[in-house]
Amino acid sequence: MSLRSLFLLLVGAAIVIFVGVNWAEMTRATDLSLIFMEVHAPLGLVLLGLMALLSAVFVGLIAYTQGTVLLETRRHAKELAAQRELADKAEASRFTELRAHLDREVARLSEVVNNHARETLARVDRAEMGLRDRPVDAEISRLVQAVETHNRELHSRVDRLEMGLRDGLAGYLPPPSARPQGQQPSSLAAPLGIPMPPDDPLASVTPR
Repeated sequence: MSLRSLFLLLVGAAIVIFVGVNWAEMTRATDLSLIFMEVHAPLGLVLLGLMALLSAVFVGLIAYTQGTVLLETRRHAKELAAQRELADKAEASRFTELRAHLDREVARLSEVVNNHARETLARVDRAEMGLRDRPVDAEISRLVQAVETHNRELHSRVDRLEMGLRDGLAGYLPPPSARPQGQQPSSLAAPLGIPMPPDDPLASVTPR
């Protein structure tokens, strides 16, 4: 029981006790003026009836207000349910549209990937065909000729270098008349302390 209900119950019990204690005075008849006429009735019972009438009107107003609020609450609940249903349908339609959009995008990307794959395979096939049609033997022959030409140039350079070295060393050899008879080239280098092999032709080279 709420505090308001307890308070109303206490007020009603106090009124009943008050009426019961003063019942003799409440039922005493007296002349009452109704402006247009006069009646002979107990004033206490008239006031008690008016209070009961007001209480009934008050209770009726409370019941009407609560009923109105309850009807409004039900109407709002129905409207909220309808709005929730519309929102759910709109969300479902959004999901459906998003799924359809994603399916279209996936299909488009798959088609693009397949096109790129076909183009790549076509390029590889064209490259293989080009390699097959290209005169590989002629290319290899050209490279072999270039290598042989380069080798000949290197050999010619080495030969020229050797000839230059021979000409340069020939100027350091003494004439045969300037050598003492029976003296080997190694005997000329021995006083200088230069060890020379006996068979080395460069051991007899002395500056002029």
